[in-house]
Amino acid sequence: MNPSDSPPPPGSGGADGAAPADRTGYDESFLGPVVPLPLPARPTVATVILPYTHFTVVFRPDRRLAASTAVCVEGRELREDVPRNDVWRFDPRLPEEQQAGDDIYRNNSLDRGHLVRRLDPVWGPAAVALVADADTFHFTNAAPQADVFNQGKKIWQGLENYLLDHAAAFDRRLTVLTGPVLQDSDPPYRGIQVPMRFWKVAAFLQDGALAAAGYVLDQSPDLSRDAERALAGATAGAPPPLGPFRTYQVPVADVAEITELEFGPLPDVDVMPPTRAPEERWRRLESFEDIVLHP
Repeated sequence: MNPSDSPPPPGSGGADGAAPADRTGYDESFLGPVVPLPLPARPTVATVILPYTHFTVVFRPDRRLAASTAVCVEGRELREDVPRNDVWRFDPRLPEEQQAGDDIYRNNSLDRGHLVRRLDPVWGPAAVALVADADTFHFTNAAPQADVFNQGKKIWQGLENYLLDHAAAFDRRLTVLTGPVLQDSDPPYRGIQVPMRFWKVAAFLQDGALAAAGYVLDQSPDLSRDAERALAGATAGAPPPLGPFRTYQVPVADVAEITELEFGPLPDVDVMPPTRAPEERWRRLESFEDIVLHP
């Protein structure tokens, strides 16, 4: 049994939300072929590696947000019966002032968006699943998102389930890498900069070989349609105007470019056909049937 599959010993933290030093985090060899933790390509970008239960957060203290996350999803052992914790906490391994806490989300239209989806690491023995659920409710695993719910967000939230169904013949295992696109141009708000886009790269086995697919969720305002709302939202102290969610399937190489993160072998095993015309390079997803999973 992997150490991360064992219930934590007494006093080491658990469903109370504490994140002790004995968490083993993301397993790069979970699929067999190594899928490395996404790290900044520029060595000057300072990060802190925070292991949790079945997932790891690569945290950027300068942005008070994660640069990337990586989670192992064991589809055969997911436990949807674990009650939702819903209590957000600071990670005690970092100073609270380096984390984006409740002050960012209070009295506004911003949601705490899970980066590692709550259910993804909630698998294995009941005690382990309970700890994994609590671990996802650390502020280090959240980023501000618009409080709208539309088809784009529905697709984004259901990607893992769709990919697990696709991978049913291959042990229903996924490695999912997720994070915000952190850019210098992101609008400031309450001591942070609010990301306009989020990315996700899923890795899985296809015909016995490593494969990957990349996605981007865009919450930037569509100024061609939302100009009045954008201007109205640009008042002092108000959160940045955010548009309805739009989800795209994109080349993994493009995710690497816009995030300045290293993705190891994944750009070379992308299921998105490399010969797509420039105007179709980012494929907007209106339904799950639009997802490309074969070259």
